[in-house]
Amino acid sequence: MTKLHGAALRLTVFLGEDDQWRHKPLYTEIVHRAHTAGLAGATVLRGVEGYGASSRIHTTRLLSLSEDLPVVIVIVDTETKIRSFVPQIEELIGEGLVILDPVEVIRYTGRAEAAR
Repeated sequence: MTKLHGAALRLTVFLGEDDQWRHKPLYTEIVHRAHTAGLAGATVLRGVEGYGASSRIHTTRLLSLSEDLPVVIVIVDTETKIRSFVPQIEELIGEGLVILDPVEVIRYTGRAEAAR
């Protein structure tokens, strides 16, 4: 059973939906690497509108459909685990924003292995 409580670190990665790593979505590669690294969990969120360093607005609005919508990946775990994972993110990200912020985990409890 995975448990996390108290001080932790949040890794947030902002990138475009069309960003690729070896012909597959970059966000997929990041999630798979986080899983392999044993991090507590990762969530990918697809934005409906946004812009980044290019200042080009990407949106889901009907008149200006964009295929390259903003994507945010959020990973929370202990500071040690997150900081040891950051070099993998740096290897993968060509363009985007990566931030770290301290967070307090109120409750995170995974299922017991026997329940799976």
